[in-house]
Amino acid sequence: MAKGEKTKNKILEKAADLASICGLEEMSIGKLAKATGLSKSGLFAHFNSKENLQTQVIQWVAQMFAEQVMRPSFQEPRGIPRIRAIFDNWKDWIDGCCLPGGCVMIASSTEFSDKPGAVRDEIVSMMDELLRSLTRTAEIAIEEGHFKADTDPRQFAFEFESLLHGYHLLQRLLKDPDARE
Repeated sequence: MAKGEKTKNKILEKAADLASICGLEEMSIGKLAKATGLSKSGLFAHFNSKENLQTQVIQWVAQMFAEQVMRPSFQEPRGIPRIRAIFDNWKDWIDGCCLPGGCVMIASSTEFSDKPGAVRDEIVSMMDELLRSLTRTAEIAIEEGHFKADTDPRQFAFEFESLLHGYHLLQRLLKDPDARE
């Protein structure tokens, strides 16, 4: 990895931390410059705009989620064992997320739900990809005979993701001691 790419990855890591605390919209080049110890012009050279920075933070967080939640789950047998692994890994992501303020994807999906533009488009793309993956996982569970043949895979994906968003709310915001159970 080239030096410029390493620097950019370190910047994105710090930007994701900052976005998890203050939100993508409040994360400015100035705040990021202060957090990284880099100049505003140096940061601007990497991203060219706040919107491009926000979009790349979304991509970076989605990549982290894929590496920590989804990929390890796909090492499990097809069907229910894989679904359980996704569920457990996702709860672990919420509980011990390496981002100090919680999941940027969940927060930004609310923050940008009604703001048209490239950042919202990127969030929609990443969330659609996740729903497609969860839908396919349910289809595989049907193929394996773990789910009933008349199970609606898309409905399963919706309910599965909704359950974990609710868990995020109980665990992170409400600090419910029984949330994990």
